[in-house]
Amino acid sequence: MGTYLILIIPVLLLSMFVQWRFRNKFSKYAEMQLNSGFSGKEVAEKMLHDNGIYNVKVMSMEGQLTDHYNPAELTVNLSTDVYYGRSVAAAAVAAHECGHAVQHAKSYSWLQLRSSMVPVVSISSNLLQWVLLIGVMLIIFNGPPIVLAIGVAGLALITIFSFITLPVEFDASKRALLWLRNNHSIMYTEEENVQAKDALWWAAMTYVVAALGALANLLYYASVLFGSRRD
Repeated sequence: MGTYLILIIPVLLLSMFVQWRFRNKFSKYAEMQLNSGFSGKEVAEKMLHDNGIYNVKVMSMEGQLTDHYNPAELTVNLSTDVYYGRSVAAAAVAAHECGHAVQHAKSYSWLQLRSSMVPVVSISSNLLQWVLLIGVMLIIFNGPPIVLAIGVAGLALITIFSFITLPVEFDASKRALLWLRNNHSIMYTEEENVQAKDALWWAAMTYVVAALGALANLLYYASVLFGSRRD
């Protein structure tokens, strides 16, 4: 338990702070209306077309912060507030998701690697909680460590996936911000560009914390596994 607290509690506290900071920034910049009056949908469509992408649809979906790019269906899915919003936050998020579409169109290697891992990671995530629980229970009752070893291997895969996600997200934001800066018809002022960069920075930090959380979880269960082997 002491090892768990040392590894998990600091990451949990950091995660809470980053999530709070991100939501605070997003709410703030959602109130900052673009001088150009572009909606998130219009920003997304313009960025796609400026990059020669015409086979990707921009769709509206329910929920908050549910924005994502779906490479299988070739859709940029924007939450209602982003799709219809005409704020700095809406423009930044819309451009970021289109950054993923540009990555896909240009066969960005990190995105390809991440996409290839999605099916396996999805299956692993659904089963992992039970595998770890059973594995730990077996260890407690002096059973074989093989089940926990399988769980640790699954956690290692998820951790690798989390860290592979980082360059994908940072690159998408980089593409978005560069495009926004070069399109003065969308963002007239330097202040708007700075605000967009700030919003996307904190969004990226949520992925960093998630990766650290996955690593801390892996280290904890690995310590349980290898501790049982020493015993």
